[in-house]
Amino acid sequence: MQAPKYSPRFWLGNGILALAMAAIFFMGTLWAHLGQWALLLWMALAGVGMYFLMTDKGGEPPMSD
Repeated sequence: MQAPKYSPRFWLGNGILALAMAAIFFMGTLWAHLGQWALLLWMALAGVGMYFLMTDKGGEPPMSD
């Protein structure tokens, strides 16, 4: 059985979502410095990260039992 390989889009999406998670974690500080732009930054990071995850075709579907 082969281990599934993930495409670069999958890893890019996960990396961007990790940045979005860090932005949520530091939202208080970001809000103090950027104001409403902090929220827009987080929404953009989350949206782009989800886009890359959802457009990743990931090869063939798993075999049924």
